Amino acid sequence: MPNPAILAGSAVARDGAAAHYEQQYLDLMRHIWTQGHERVDRTGVGTRSILGATMRFSLADDAIPLLTTKRVFWKVATREMIWFLSGETNIRPLVAQGVHIWTDWPLDRYRRETGENISMDAFEARILEDDSFASQWGDLGPVYGKQWVDWPHYEPAPDAGEGLYRKAPHGHNQIAALIEGIRKSPGSRRLLFTGWNVDEVDRMALPPCHMTYQFHVADGRLNGLLFQRSCDLGLGFPFNIFGLALLTRMLALQCDLEAGEIVWQGGDVHLYLNHTDLVEEQLSRKPRGAPRLRILRRPESIFDHRIEDFAIEDYEPHRSISAPIAV
Repeated sequence: MPNPAILAGSAVARDGAAAHYEQQYLDLMRHIWTQGHERVDRTGVGTRSILGATMRFSLADDAIPLLTTKRVFWKVATREMIWFLSGETNIRPLVAQGVHIWTDWPLDRYRRETGENISMDAFEARILEDDSFASQWGDLGPVYGKQWVDWPHYEPAPDAGEGLYRKAPHGHNQIAALIEGIRKSPGSRRLLFTGWNVDEVDRMALPPCHMTYQFHVADGRLNGLLFQRSCDLGLGFPFNIFGLALLTRMLALQCDLEAGEIVWQGGDVHLYLNHTDLVEEQLSRKPRGAPRLRILRRPESIFDHRIEDFAIEDYEPHRSISAPIAV
């Protein structure tokens, strides 16, 4: 079996020319589809899967690893990142912006628990119109943003007895601490944050897939690494790699650094068995172009970004490819 790390790290095309940055993704997709282990998964759909893969992408000169063999809706991914950084865990602000990527999970729970076969459109309409409905059915539990900016913190509770602790009103803001660490201790090996809170995983609609981020400062550049425990290579990865690049650029801006490169590491990397059309269509296409991400404004805080702060240039992808999501 070919080594997936070698396949994923290929940087030279067969004719000796430098390969397009997206080629390593297509090589990995082809390898998993043809050589991956067929497995039964949590969703019951089934996957072809491998354990362990790595890809690297340059962010120099505003480069951004948007896939070009299908259109990636980067504004949706950017709105999601801003939502993460807000600490919000309810889908309502996303739905209000026309972002539907998190609706499947609370909709599935609503259908199972009530027996009502409501459509997504009707469910989202109720989320927007009814405060109590949104509070009950729109919340995803303590997912990504909650852990990123409000990780539970416990403090001594002397009034309750020696050695006892109580939950503090405000948790750890890992993102704020990360920025402070990058600014004050750029040589630190502790420049990271994670969403994997063992004590709260069972309360999350979906435990974090893009799980742990680490950053590295060298030669005036900020480099970012993501360990992703579980990666849906067909539907999830295009958003995940854009998100890593976007966040690295946002952090670099706040810390007066240039962006260097990003490293993506996947744990269980898989393609769903019902994504045949997506895989075969995407592998038939050739990557093209070199899109750029422009950040048009530096806000006072990374938490103050708006969607208008970002622009993508020179992005001319192939048309989008639809595929079912496994919940």
